[in-house]
Amino acid sequence: MPRLAVPLTEAQVRALEPRDTRYCVADGNGLVIEIMTTGTKIWRFRYTLNGKRQPLATIGDYRMISLRVARAKAQKYAEMVAQGISPVATARRDRGAESKADILREAAELYLATEMAGKSEEYRRTTRRALDKDVLPAIGHMQIKAVTADDIVAICDRIKSRGSPKMALHTRNVVKRLYEYLIARQLASSNPAEVVPARSIATFDSRTRVLSGDEIGAMFRSIDASNIRRPLKLALHLLVLTMVRKSDLVESTWAEFNLDKAMWTIPAARLKKDRDQRVPLSQQAVSMLRELDHAKASRKFVFPSVRGDDRPIAKSTLNQAVKALGLDVEHFVLHDFRRTATAHLRKLMQPSDALDQNTATTPGHIAQGASAENAAKQRWVMQRWADFVDAQIEGTRRGSTSTP
Repeated sequence: MPRLAVPLTEAQVRALEPRDTRYCVADGNGLVIEIMTTGTKIWRFRYTLNGKRQPLATIGDYRMISLRVARAKAQKYAEMVAQGISPVATARRDRGAESKADILREAAELYLATEMAGKSEEYRRTTRRALDKDVLPAIGHMQIKAVTADDIVAICDRIKSRGSPKMALHTRNVVKRLYEYLIARQLASSNPAEVVPARSIATFDSRTRVLSGDEIGAMFRSIDASNIRRPLKLALHLLVLTMVRKSDLVESTWAEFNLDKAMWTIPAARLKKDRDQRVPLSQQAVSMLRELDHAKASRKFVFPSVRGDDRPIAKSTLNQAVKALGLDVEHFVLHDFRRTATAHLRKLMQPSDALDQNTATTPGHIAQGASAENAAKQRWVMQRWADFVDAQIEGTRRGSTSTP
């Protein structure tokens, strides 16, 4: 039985180096990539028709066609072969449809069609909007290698003149990611946006960063639509719903939760404090924890490491997951969830609902010895916050959604 090819990754394809003679590396399902002595990489399709091995059908240049698109084409050609049809003519037409991406507008379309295909709808929408509204009208006609840092600064300055410094920074980042993609495909040799400092466009005080309602919704819609592991999606949701520190969540154990009473008690020893911390759980948080409990991967940890259930995930895991998603939220760190919750809750509360000063500073945590009335109010706060977050994700508005 022939040995099955191990599927390639984009990183592996980029790392393939030329040799004295050209060679092929298989991805599977007939797809191979041929590395020429010049370093050029060509996708080809290997197949047998009517019992005879046929010459390789050319799919196209790797610089123009991503691994994902090449696989899709190989699958299409394999289906044709299964019907007894040669894919050669179709492959030739497909190659003719691939325009040479030496003009930025063409390169941007290639980027959107290949690199953006696996991203969330929200992420694709905001990326295309930045390109269509400000980037391509200004420099879309230019050669890729002719674009300079001054061109990027001019675009950002025009956006800032409209009173939108955050959008200017977002647009700079879109161009930066576009050129990173083009460099990886050897269509560009330098990144004009990379040399434009972010602080020269917009600055934010990290101690006052608060996500708007729209940003909360966009973020979690992107997370939900992503392909990261389900437990990590739930962890990010729970981080915003419970308003705890990241380390408190990722190191949590099942013994700390009483889901029937909707209560999480973080022991003082783990907090390195002199008293336990009690966190009431919203209905949404309980539902997520029950899902994790049902698919329990560890008897001890709620979020066990994939390397073994005797330890939790690393503290950096959630940061890495968010970074990998390329979320369209500028100057955001996970700790901003706590500040965001506090800011929105202050606006959501009516004067008659106001909590005492100490409680309002750390919403959602029941102080030791708190009265039954204050404990009930904290539960109500947590549920109000969870409902608000749900409303942002759904794109609707329940009550006041004004942002600080």
